[in-house]
Amino acid sequence: MNIDTIFKKTEKENVKFIDLWFSDILGSVKNETIPVQQLKKALKEGIWFDGSSVEGFGRIFESDMYLVPDPDTFAVIPWGEEKTARFICDVYAPDHKPAAVDPRSILKKNLRVLQAKKMEYYVGAELEFYLFQRDGDTVLTLPHDRVGYFDLGGDLALKIRKKMCDRLQTFGIDLEAGHHEVGKGQHEIDLLYTRALRLADNILAARMVIKKVAEEYGLYATFMPKPIFGAPGNGMHIHQSIFKNNKNMFAEPKDSYGLSKLAYHYLAGVLKFMKEITAITSPLVNSYKRLVSGFEAPVYICWGRMNRSALMRVPKISKNKYRSTRLELRSCDPSANPYLLFATVLRAGLEGIENKIAPPVPVEENVYEFQSDVLADKGIDLLPRSLYEALEYFYKSKIAKSALGDALFQRYYEIKLREWDEYSIQVSKWEHDKYLELY
Repeated sequence: MNIDTIFKKTEKENVKFIDLWFSDILGSVKNETIPVQQLKKALKEGIWFDGSSVEGFGRIFESDMYLVPDPDTFAVIPWGEEKTARFICDVYAPDHKPAAVDPRSILKKNLRVLQAKKMEYYVGAELEFYLFQRDGDTVLTLPHDRVGYFDLGGDLALKIRKKMCDRLQTFGIDLEAGHHEVGKGQHEIDLLYTRALRLADNILAARMVIKKVAEEYGLYATFMPKPIFGAPGNGMHIHQSIFKNNKNMFAEPKDSYGLSKLAYHYLAGVLKFMKEITAITSPLVNSYKRLVSGFEAPVYICWGRMNRSALMRVPKISKNKYRSTRLELRSCDPSANPYLLFATVLRAGLEGIENKIAPPVPVEENVYEFQSDVLADKGIDLLPRSLYEALEYFYKSKIAKSALGDALFQRYYEIKLREWDEYSIQVSKWEHDKYLELY
């Protein structure tokens, strides 16, 4: 959107304030609000802020940073008494270079590797979440409905999801579909395939919008990967392809899976380095309670087409619709920072392309039913079983460090290791039930 159009729209909509959104290292939305009279300055010079209290951004002696709004992210916020518009911003350091800890700038840096070859990285996302009941300010882990997968029943559930979709579209977020998921009170909204930077922005906004609409109905929306024991977890499958000159470079109609050599090398790279970037794709202690056998979340590092226990899947496409050829990564969850997620997965795939790595043979059987000796014979490895194990692979990873840069890599590791240390000293109800009267 050009600057003139933005100013005309703020005047027409009688916008009073501008929210400047940006992402911290963990993918939470941070915001600074300015009066609309400061918009011209913000677009031209940026707006300074203190980054020392933002998770992972800076220490006291390196706190000065400034926000530069991206005009393409302009949207009028469809709630609030005072009319407000928002931009998503890049974070800059005092030397007027992108801040080394800004996730959005990190993704842009990785995308430039492709753009130098006149290529674009496209991604779509399936965003899953639960809607829980509330008792005042207390969130209850009680689903707000009792219906299941693709069910039409539950009038309120359908009404809320449609409201969410409507609000998302007012933000300029294109949607593919929405439906009820397997779990009671669980939903999915699919964000349409687009350029990776735009989709990362859309995910950041979508999580906020979905929570806001739920709140208006007296409910709570959570993207926590495994909020209920014994129930399906929340995933965020991502669908990826690379385009050049408006052509899908992953497509090869003569191949049995419809994939080009480039796609196979990309697939191989992601599989090879998956353990090293799992701390990004599955970033919470709780993420690893979703990545277990028995549900649809993948555990084994393999790929296939019909096999929904595989980590990577090649979805079927409509006849002659080769633009839709894509690779679906199934282990990611919606707690991940989308900028860092796309940056690391892309870098792993590019490593496969650059080194012409060959993928393992596809697996179309249900891997959950394989015995350990069969897994070993087929060379099928497992994802990390805990955040701690994932962090051990992450810390040794040249790919992750290359994708994220030294500063963000180190701070992310420190934040997540601290999270693990905090979790590891907790005493749970399960431990009381299991051990208290036994020993």
